[in-house]
Amino acid sequence: MISFPHCKINLGLKVLSKRADGYHNISSVFYPVPLFDMLEIVDSSTEMFDLKFSGLEIPGNSGDNLITKAYQLISKDFTIPPIKVMLHKNIPMGAGLGGGSADGAFMLRLMNQKFQLHISTEKLENYAAQLGSDCPFFIEDKPKLISGRGEVMNEIDLNIDNGFIKIIHPGIHVSTAEAYAMLQPKAIDYPIEKIIKDKTCWKKELVNDFQTVMVKKYPLIQTLIEEMYEQGAYYAAMSGSGSSVFGFFEQKTNEKSQNNVPFQWFGKLGIKH
Repeated sequence: MISFPHCKINLGLKVLSKRADGYHNISSVFYPVPLFDMLEIVDSSTEMFDLKFSGLEIPGNSGDNLITKAYQLISKDFTIPPIKVMLHKNIPMGAGLGGGSADGAFMLRLMNQKFQLHISTEKLENYAAQLGSDCPFFIEDKPKLISGRGEVMNEIDLNIDNGFIKIIHPGIHVSTAEAYAMLQPKAIDYPIEKIIKDKTCWKKELVNDFQTVMVKKYPLIQTLIEEMYEQGAYYAAMSGSGSSVFGFFEQKTNEKSQNNVPFQWFGKLGIKH
């Protein structure tokens, strides 16, 4: 059985305060984007659990991968037969696109479907929250208003699926810990649910706190954002803690970045099932 974990971008991202549990309270809108990995589960006659990778190189130990952790979570509560898992990686890592979080959440979804576990959406989101703050978002494929440390989600009426998106990853790997260390949280009123309703004000009012500090350390990020606007984007920004930059376009464009970047992708908005 195969599924296709998709990435996300952040529309605005405010870091409001540091919590007693070490996490941060944020305010953001997560929007699903049809740039996909490929995740497959097949029956195995040998090992109980075997995870293999292809595509983009994934650093670290496979035991630390969120796919493995998702399997371990479900296996505690359900009897799972031996399986082989294959992940083909297309979504850049350390890029602010939530690719790893998507893989972990889609592993939960795929196991639920393949083995007919009948786990509710709410329960899947609870499992996903144990994997990471961004993971619950990927249980459903809908835009969400995000608060808390990322686990508090509310549906938001936002439909821009008739447009296009360009994503550029400049090859700068940014760890979440590094990004938060550069920030000073500010508890301010940020009515993102109002701002998001009018895309004509996004360029001025839809702000990513991480972008503000990251462009100082990595000027190329700002260069890529400005390039998006020059190519006709109505909104461009950095996603998450970086370093990927995205731009929204009303019309299809074939223009590519003139900067030396390792990853560029352009597609139509909207997740297809």
